[in-house]
Amino acid sequence: MLRLWQSECISNAIDHYKNGHRHFLAQATPGAGKTRMAAYLAKVLFDNNMIDLVICFSPSKTVALDIQKTFADILDCTFTGQVATLGCSMTYQSMQYLHHDFWKTISRRRVLCVFDEIHHCGGNEGSDNNSWGQSLVHDIQHAALYTLALTGTPWRSDELPISLLSYTDPEDKVICNYQYSLKQAVNDGVCRRPNITLIDSDKISLQSSTETEHFSSINALLENSNTHYSCVLNNNDALNAIIELAVNKLKTIRQISVKAGGLIVAASIIHAQKIIQILKQQFNQTCVLVTYKDKHSNNIIESFKYSATQWIVSIGMISEGTDIPRLQVCCYLSNIRTELYFRQVLGRILRTTNPANQDAWLYTFAENNLIRFAEQIEIDIPESCSRITMFNDSYYSERNQEHTQYSTNIDTEVEDHCYTIDWENDENAFIAESNDIQTPHSALTLGQYHTRVISAFIYG
Repeated sequence: MLRLWQSECISNAIDHYKNGHRHFLAQATPGAGKTRMAAYLAKVLFDNNMIDLVICFSPSKTVALDIQKTFADILDCTFTGQVATLGCSMTYQSMQYLHHDFWKTISRRRVLCVFDEIHHCGGNEGSDNNSWGQSLVHDIQHAALYTLALTGTPWRSDELPISLLSYTDPEDKVICNYQYSLKQAVNDGVCRRPNITLIDSDKISLQSSTETEHFSSINALLENSNTHYSCVLNNNDALNAIIELAVNKLKTIRQISVKAGGLIVAASIIHAQKIIQILKQQFNQTCVLVTYKDKHSNNIIESFKYSATQWIVSIGMISEGTDIPRLQVCCYLSNIRTELYFRQVLGRILRTTNPANQDAWLYTFAENNLIRFAEQIEIDIPESCSRITMFNDSYYSERNQEHTQYSTNIDTEVEDHCYTIDWENDENAFIAESNDIQTPHSALTLGQYHTRVISAFIYG
């Protein structure tokens, strides 16, 4: 059964296409059911003899597999790209390896192309595009009869415009054909209401060989010393404090939702291993680690999804689109401090499940950017994110290469190479494999922690 917003969006899209328009953008909050809506839209188009094939593109193999399963179920086919099926699901990165014959083939068919998290496809003709963004511009816009762009966060954190989107001048604000906000989703019971806990310390000391400095907050430390945020993330006392809060919250939730799980987004593999050690030794928690270096990361995520394991610690593998509904608690301990990434991670704990306790809690440190992101969570597209020119972030790393198992031979043989996305490889994020970053100071001590809770969408 479709949710009301899904039915409305499908109806709007059908009318949009019938009126001669080819491109439709739907922005719906993470966890609202965009993939399911897209699959049912494809079914309506098939039933009305408006398309022959549907091809889905997404940012990662994990998401592509989830999309494949959803479309296969709703369209009642294998959805593997074989000749007898109705379509396939693949990653954006694989597009650069598709032969021109492939595009010739689909140009002879009536094709719906679905772009999940469309903000990963940047570029206009003649600009310095991502390779898959450039491929979208040159090939898909000409080959596909219809396109459906899906996003929970309709912006990119760099200066490249987004493929297939329309903008208003002179302010370049995003225009969506259909929008379903987090506020609407919370009010409809479609998504959990987010609670964000900011952890701070008013007793911080920084000791060197010559002096000891004292600070009354994390921001004061970062603004008035040479200390980097990574030092806070790697401080054992600070880690123990924030993890203890998250562990206690998950314990409370699991009294009602016995399979509820938690996600910790770490800054590096070394950082994640330290977190795993704390979870096991200090708090006796069950946990699993998944990183961009794991050859079988998809299997690890899928196994955790259906298990009762308490925690999954991730480096760059569980962000936007990854569907693990039992996640209800998150520790945001990444070095990446952009609003886009913050909201993508928050979206992982907003999907509703059947148990009565539908709380969603995110824990992070009270750093200036993170405070601002938390305070703006009720703004569906914040002012800082609604314009094209943003931070100069880089979300992909070509060094992390893997090959996919997807078959995309729709009337032709296609070799589909895929890359695992290193979400943490942000050039502004100060990521390092040796993440125990040293400062000129010999000792950083944090104590007397206090918290501030921001609970969104509480009125009256």
